[in-house]
Amino acid sequence: MTVFFVGVDVGTGSVRAALVSSQGNIVNVSVQNIQTWSPQKDFYEQSSDDIWNSCVTCIKEVVRGIDPETIKGIGFDATCSLVALDKEGNPLSVSPTGNHQQNIILWMDHRASKEAEEINALNSPILRYVGGKISLEMETPKLLWLKNRMKKECWDNVGLFFDLPDFLTWKATGSESRSLCSLVCKWTYEAKEDSNPGWHRSYFQEIGLGDLVDDNFSKIGSKVCSPGSAVGDGLSNSVALTLGLRAGTPVGTSLIDAHAGGLGLFGCSADGINSDFNSRLGLICGTSTCHMAVSDRPIFTPGVWGPYYSAMVPGMWLNEGGQSATGKLLDHIIETHPAYATMKTKIGDIHVQQYLSDVLRRLANDRGLECVDFLTTDVHVWPDFHGNRSPVADPTLKGAICGLSLSADEENLAVIYLATVQAYGTRHILETLAKSGHNAISSILICGGLCKNPLFIQTQADVANLPIVLPREKESVLLGSAILGACAANYFKDISDAIRSMGGRGTVIKPNVRTTSYHNKKYKVFLRMLEDQMRYREMMH
Repeated sequence: MTVFFVGVDVGTGSVRAALVSSQGNIVNVSVQNIQTWSPQKDFYEQSSDDIWNSCVTCIKEVVRGIDPETIKGIGFDATCSLVALDKEGNPLSVSPTGNHQQNIILWMDHRASKEAEEINALNSPILRYVGGKISLEMETPKLLWLKNRMKKECWDNVGLFFDLPDFLTWKATGSESRSLCSLVCKWTYEAKEDSNPGWHRSYFQEIGLGDLVDDNFSKIGSKVCSPGSAVGDGLSNSVALTLGLRAGTPVGTSLIDAHAGGLGLFGCSADGINSDFNSRLGLICGTSTCHMAVSDRPIFTPGVWGPYYSAMVPGMWLNEGGQSATGKLLDHIIETHPAYATMKTKIGDIHVQQYLSDVLRRLANDRGLECVDFLTTDVHVWPDFHGNRSPVADPTLKGAICGLSLSADEENLAVIYLATVQAYGTRHILETLAKSGHNAISSILICGGLCKNPLFIQTQADVANLPIVLPREKESVLLGSAILGACAANYFKDISDAIRSMGGRGTVIKPNVRTTSYHNKKYKVFLRMLEDQMRYREMMH
């Protein structure tokens, strides 16, 4: 009998589900867009009802016509967004609009900047596990914002707070258990090799959230499970009936979406590439980019989140770097350029990034250049248009473009687009990790929407001067969530075995040695742009 698992991924803009074989082959995929509200600058909100209904639709589509007996497990992943429910389990507004459908503060919401500054000023020891500074994208600053700004409307009426991945397993099973991944990475829950995991009561009391300590932290999680462990009694009767699946089908403890991408990536093998987990950097590239590195020992890296024990691969320490805007930044650069509207009309169904790549190849040929990389000699981009997540860990940093002219044609857009693709955030993170002790990284594995762009992939290899492994099964995040379902079903002996058994094969993209010197020079310009921005700030303030 063929065995299948269902993986469900809730990204920033859509819900996706996949039917995945036990060999890691994706058989069916379904996608549903989800709604985002932005009632004020830097406010981004979503609806848990909208997301769950989209999950139901996608799961039903991918399992249609499949014998429920062959579906052995389900896994969920999602963005690390904050969900608020009232005491009856209904959506509770986190929005200044008061609309209860707007009950999720999205990961990229930056409303809690003041609260993050206040928490960081206290210099709690727990912050050493998040690179030295709490990020305003994490949950405790957002919780503090809700208590400070919406106490009567939200805080006093809340029954449960969930990280979005844990909300999904609660909806599927009725169990209020939380994932070690979400709590360790975004909620300051502590896990170590040599001690029992747990909440830091003093931290919550010190920052002004002491009331969450009540009743053994029941509002934010008193039962914590390892990723992939079985949640409750599996699918509840009502949800199973809705989905057309067996009641009790095992549901795996969830992961944050980028971490699910790490699971799907780290088991991918390729000729000539070291397969040790600690030799690999996982790039999960979408609206933002997450950089995943694991090690056998804790490595503290300034400005990089972690080390988090067992947050992704059991028994290994995870460091998580990231860029707050990558795919979103490329879209912004393209869509705000004067040439975009006319170009979009002209190219029809051709993807705009594919068209711009063609323009770049033509420009390089016309100018007698052996590589398109050399088109950006005079154009440089500092990419922090939505702040810097790591390694500077400053959400107030802004973006910059050096080398602008009066030109407004599509060739000018193509060059600025290329300079943005070349932005050296990943290299900056890699070098910071290496200085702290992550010296074994010898390859990059990549997944997400941007991995469909050949120019982006080759540029990442060139900029980092490392080979990139592109999995043949490109939906690594969905694969990772399906691996969680396989682990909940005990189909493999452990999660590491599942990662390697379902990881599949990949294609290697090697760095272009002709561009190494060029990118070394541009990287120096990149670092100089950071120094200049810091100096300008000091002068103005």
